Amino acid sequence: MFEDEAWLNCHINDLWIFDKLILSKKLGYTCGPIGIDVPNPGYYIIRPSMNCMGMGRGATFENLEKDTDVLADNNKLGYFWCEVFEGRHISVDYITNSKSRSITQGVTVEGFRNKVSPVWKWDKWVRIDEFIKFPKILYTLQGKYNCINCEFIGDKLVEVHLRPNNDMGDFSEAIPVWEGELSIPPEGYTYVEDKDYNRLGFFKR
Repeated sequence: MFEDEAWLNCHINDLWIFDKLILSKKLGYTCGPIGIDVPNPGYYIIRPSMNCMGMGRGATFENLEKDTDVLADNNKLGYFWCEVFEGRHISVDYITNSKSRSITQGVTVEGFRNKVSPVWKWDKWVRIDEFIKFPKILYTLQGKYNCINCEFIGDKLVEVHLRPNNDMGDFSEAIPVWEGELSIPPEGYTYVEDKDYNRLGFFKR
């Protein structure tokens, strides 16, 4: 399943899941839409409130003064600002069983990215064997979903998707191959074409 199917299959009362600003506000983060002043000057992440295209499109880190109107003038309407979290970036698939009302942790991966790279440009994803507790806020969802994917930075939930992580498959490691970069697999890796945004595919093993 991909994001368009997840949207169509989403219970109407769960649509807030797609809005990262609403999710952040519900979780108690320091955040707000462009046009609302930040509480203190500082370093914030600026993101589209909704991004069904994925891959961190449009997200940037910026130093903000209190007035965010300048961001609106720079075509950032519909975006929001949020405090920046530090820590590992982990993506977890939670498999749900509506009959037994159980939740099982599935594919769990950790992402690695150079801090000077654009937000969308990941260096590597590695499968990990680590228990990550299912977020309490998601027990309020009213729809029935076979899989709920959650992304965390440190212990902070930052994104929720009502579909699985489709990138890892049965592999244990995935290295994105970006446009203009060498596309010859390193020893032990297989090249898998998977075009999306600036990505051509992955080296996987």
